[in-house]
Amino acid sequence: MEAKHRLIVLSGKGGVGKSTISANISVILANKGYNVGLLDCDLHGPSIPKILGIENRRLMGKEDKILPFEIGKLKVVSLGMVLDRDSPVIWRGPLKMKALQQLLEQTEWGSLDYFIADLPPGTGDEPLSIVQLLKKVDGAIIVTTPQDVALQSVRRSISFARSLNVPILGIIENMSGFRCPYCGKTSYIFKQGGGERLAEETGVRFLGRIPIDIRIVEEEDEGKILRNPDCLELFEEIVKKVEGILEE
Repeated sequence: MEAKHRLIVLSGKGGVGKSTISANISVILANKGYNVGLLDCDLHGPSIPKILGIENRRLMGKEDKILPFEIGKLKVVSLGMVLDRDSPVIWRGPLKMKALQQLLEQTEWGSLDYFIADLPPGTGDEPLSIVQLLKKVDGAIIVTTPQDVALQSVRRSISFARSLNVPILGIIENMSGFRCPYCGKTSYIFKQGGGERLAEETGVRFLGRIPIDIRIVEEEDEGKILRNPDCLELFEEIVKKVEGILEE
């Protein structure tokens, strides 16, 4: 695979919104004119197809190559576009590693400006295999929520990236307060500022915070993300920071 920038999105904790971050960043980069590849590496709970509104699409093959599904300049590959929606992945480690290798190496990605791998939670076999298969990763975006139970796991993600010599682009704090759609007031139901404090403690950049917003939820359920200007602006600011860091 030929890509100018290879990025991973990870967290030691499940359910923090890695796929939300991966999908929105990928779409914004593609809308800016970059050629982007997005690989959904979560074999057990692939959610990228749902978020992008392509859950009923199926990946096609040509000779010995997988053809990614294309949305403008964005190319998407996910196991969720291969298996039936209700089919569980009951595979042992070696079979999962082989599947990830095939999705990564046998896909006709073409020449990319950005390749983004949306990793499953944790620091075990699958995240490790993807980093090793990519050989060179230009940066890791680490996603957390503000509460201590999430931060505890995310610290391990920082150590994971550093132990593999993967540069950390920064931390994003997702679910950073609940924004009321009626009064506009924000309530910090998962505490406040945990991601930013963790960034300071570990010497990592803080890329920004995304609140719990019913509009983001509705857009993802409908497969029509980034339709709301307020939500779009939040993600665009994060993308600008990522671009700036990589240009350095």
